[in-house]
Amino acid sequence: MKKFLTVAMALIIVCGVSFADTKDQKEIRKERQEITKLAKKELNTKVGKVVKKEAKRLKKEGWQVKPGALPLDKQLERAYLMQYEYDKDLFPKYIMGEASSVGESYDAAKTAALSLAITNLAGQIQTEVTALIENTVANKQLDPEDAASVVESVMASKNLISQSIGRTIPVMECFRINSKKNNEVLVRIAYNSEMAKQAAKKAIRQDLEEKGKKLHGQLDQVLGF
Repeated sequence: MKKFLTVAMALIIVCGVSFADTKDQKEIRKERQEITKLAKKELNTKVGKVVKKEAKRLKKEGWQVKPGALPLDKQLERAYLMQYEYDKDLFPKYIMGEASSVGESYDAAKTAALSLAITNLAGQIQTEVTALIENTVANKQLDPEDAASVVESVMASKNLISQSIGRTIPVMECFRINSKKNNEVLVRIAYNSEMAKQAAKKAIRQDLEEKGKKLHGQLDQVLGF
């Protein structure tokens, strides 16, 4: 399933690779800066155009919502508006995860999709935290050697981050019936950024401690605690 407004986020390869911002990261930060400068009316107009195009595509592919649920375009509008919110460090105010799954029953497909979405969410948190580390090193706020250790733990902690994720916010839910008459459910969930940082911190700290590395202060600095 094509991600909404996906961008290629460059991951750091530990050891031997510079932590300076990549071209992709710079472009992402520039795009986020431009979005934060938009007036509410301008942002709503921008979102409206994207939503209209995306809703048309999804409906053409057979996606629909359950009776009583918000219309698909309204769900998409909420998802985009949340995705376009950033804090002063250009860290998303909400981390978004999405996934789809097929099952004989709607509930089974939805449960599987939610589980996959949480895994996807953990990957998004990994990417955002890695970008924060890149930025702190580029701004000379963190020693490259310490940063390498933290990044190594970030990249090893996806499962731990998944386990640390608490209550998520349902943002979008739709379904379609495939050719085999099975239910395919697509979900999109959001997670508060501060809670995301806490989940990442817990997982990364556990990995660092298992490796005998005491970098709590540096970790707090990266995550803004």
